[in-house]
Amino acid sequence: MNSPSRPFPQEPASARSTTEPIKTHAERLAHDDYARAQKRRVELGELRSDLNPPEVRIRTWEKVHGLRMPSDPMHPILDVIAIGTRLTLAQVREEQRTRAALRVARAPSQESGLAGET
Repeated sequence: MNSPSRPFPQEPASARSTTEPIKTHAERLAHDDYARAQKRRVELGELRSDLNPPEVRIRTWEKVHGLRMPSDPMHPILDVIAIGTRLTLAQVREEQRTRAALRVARAPSQESGLAGET
């Protein structure tokens, strides 16, 4: 009986030992695709995990989509964020209010720091 070069032939080349060199361009591409897909699965898990608080889920949504949550509480994308993160629209808007309050709190302290410099 011939033994295959890999114990599980259906296993992608990227699942091989990290000490085994990648031999072909196609294998490198497959390895990169596998790594990207794995990273995306992890991010999507964080995005929807009930174990993560709303701020983490929304931050992960922003990272996955390369967007920032708008400050307009009536912006239509908020519904999309709520669905994607499995949060309520009220929770998404609460995170908006929290972020706005932090921006307001930081603004005076930054201005006072600049006023002291000459």
